[in-house]
Amino acid sequence: MILLQQNGLEHSRRHFLRDCGVGLGKIALAGLMSGQFDPRTLAAGPAAVDPLRPRQSHFPGKAKRVIHLFMAGAPSQLELFDYKPELTRLAGKPLPPSVIGGQRYAFIRPDAAVLGPCFKFARHGQAGTELSEMLPHLAKIVDDICVIRSVHTDQFNHAPAQIFFNTGFQQPGRPSLGSWVLYGLGAISQELPAFVVMSTAGGLSGGGALWSSGFLPTIYNGVRFRNQGPPILDVTRPEGVDERLQRDTIDVVSALNQRRLVTEGDPEIATRIASYEMAFRLQTSAPELMDLKTESKATLELYGCDPDKPSYARACLLARRMIERGVRCVNIYHEGWDAHSDVAGNVRGNAAATDQASAALVTDLKQRGLLDETLVIWGGEFGRTPMVESNSALGRSQGRDHHPQAYSVWMAGGGIKSGFNYGATDDLGFHVAENPVHVHDLQATILHCLGFDHEKLTFHHAGRDYRLTDVHGNVLKAVLA
Repeated sequence: MILLQQNGLEHSRRHFLRDCGVGLGKIALAGLMSGQFDPRTLAAGPAAVDPLRPRQSHFPGKAKRVIHLFMAGAPSQLELFDYKPELTRLAGKPLPPSVIGGQRYAFIRPDAAVLGPCFKFARHGQAGTELSEMLPHLAKIVDDICVIRSVHTDQFNHAPAQIFFNTGFQQPGRPSLGSWVLYGLGAISQELPAFVVMSTAGGLSGGGALWSSGFLPTIYNGVRFRNQGPPILDVTRPEGVDERLQRDTIDVVSALNQRRLVTEGDPEIATRIASYEMAFRLQTSAPELMDLKTESKATLELYGCDPDKPSYARACLLARRMIERGVRCVNIYHEGWDAHSDVAGNVRGNAAATDQASAALVTDLKQRGLLDETLVIWGGEFGRTPMVESNSALGRSQGRDHHPQAYSVWMAGGGIKSGFNYGATDDLGFHVAENPVHVHDLQATILHCLGFDHEKLTFHHAGRDYRLTDVHGNVLKAVLA
């Protein structure tokens, strides 16, 4: 231990970090908070201790909140959004080698036969947007959405592609979109987590990395809500402990943590303090949020929701309730779109589970005056091949393999042009033919709608500044309202 002499008294270095009247620990903490917690390096002060305090974006954004409907497993764009009659004409024949180039696939040969579209398509709305018969509910609101048919990605396996779409990088460890949103804008409500995650089917290939805060402080992590029972485990007050005793206990723990925060300057201690406080408030706010029986019969029917049964519809209705109550970002992951076999059956089942509720969410937000400030995103990690996947050894037939070269997503709400179609693929649905949209372009556009320059929303880590679109991407100005 280093001892310093002052007026005949010995002082340790720890004294200056903890007990000194000037408060070197506090000075260090203020500098840490101002640099790490605010993307625009605000002046340090007492407010800097709260990493979720509301903050201003780079410029006024039309969107204040985000609902991300992620279709994990990759929906077949050829059965939903991108009608290619030429595939019907070529069905059973291989694509020309000049089209495929050097592309390799995991489960099919490059000379695999073409599979035509499995469903009928029709045009809808004033924009004449062409949609599959599997999307009858989306067809009713097609003039409220923007369909982008020219998305492409760098990844062709599920886990890296899912992580790439959600974090901008193919490996775990980077902050998710929701985490960047919180880092930039802060929280609206103190009664619910600012970033909530729900899952409506099986496991996710990308796992928790899809909503992780990565190298950002963990206060920006997504909070996973369960499908049944208490939304978050171990939040309910223990038996025999009343509210006053619990409040006093949390206050004591918080005081100890705050002293440690001043001493150490570790942002994870601020996360711990905020987590205890949020858990206490959730004992009241969570049951009220999850009680869907307070919704009208008309609303439940709009979503196709049974309030007592876990479903994608229930998750979408909860997302609207969260947005109303100040949640900044909601991610809903619906797994099961990986159609290596029976693509028609896969699309039929998943569309039946998601189409009505997805359209209802947009309708409900619009009716309540929330859509203009809420950005809704629908899509998966990549598309499906024009060629058929059939493998008797694996028991597969009439499926489609992974296809990163071209696929479709749709967006609606804050800052996005409604009743609009953007981009196109070639006659075979293999390559992007018009207005290519990289995943980083989508991410840049999402951040723009929220009021951020994606090149300036950065976090210094491991010796350099990182961003969501690391290190390229362009805002899709043509799709902006």
